[in-house]
Amino acid sequence: MTPPLALDIDGTLTDPEHDRIDPRLFDPRLFDPLLEWPEPIVLATGKAFPYPVALCHYLDIPIRVVAENGGVAFADGVTEILGDGEASRAVAQAYQDAGHSLGWGGVEPLNRWRETEVAVQIDQPEAPLRELAAEHGLEVVDSGYAYHVKSPDVDKGKGLEIVAAAIGVEPEDFVAIGDSENDVETFELVDRSFAVANADDAARSAADELLDDAHADGTLAVLERLREP
Repeated sequence: MTPPLALDIDGTLTDPEHDRIDPRLFDPRLFDPLLEWPEPIVLATGKAFPYPVALCHYLDIPIRVVAENGGVAFADGVTEILGDGEASRAVAQAYQDAGHSLGWGGVEPLNRWRETEVAVQIDQPEAPLRELAAEHGLEVVDSGYAYHVKSPDVDKGKGLEIVAAAIGVEPEDFVAIGDSENDVETFELVDRSFAVANADDAARSAADELLDDAHADGTLAVLERLREP
């Protein structure tokens, strides 16, 4: 039986060179399976809420997303906002007051629409960010693309539980594909989990299977295996 899918985006649907959606997503080999997938597809990402919504729109699949590492969950008209966005913004301000930068330059579209967390560019100092987050009762998660300042009781797994309940599917029925530590809770929740070859150590340890292929190649390989003939 073809299972419902929980798909990460960055590092999982992207290409390795440009951090962009792999153009082969629009190749019939992958695009057609997503369009024709008979079970729900949930995009679960660390990106701000508008990003996975837009991707669902352009892929022409129902909008079912977990965004901001579980801070926002949406499916079939049901929206849940979790986490403490005000506290995250306070950490970001304290970090900048201490002389650091969020790292995105003068215009920060990656944070402008975040409701529950703040993202800091991965090349910025990590230790002071973690210290300030702890002072505010928050944590920092490394997605491999950014440091995410978030509430400790929010994660993609809890977000997937909300989406699954909204669409009447057991979360344990999902198959998940991901690449980083923010996918661990999802991996622990679902029936089967796959880490693409470029995954970090946390994702590798939590996944049921480590794939031979990286990025979108790994995702494509799993979809070809799971799709019913």
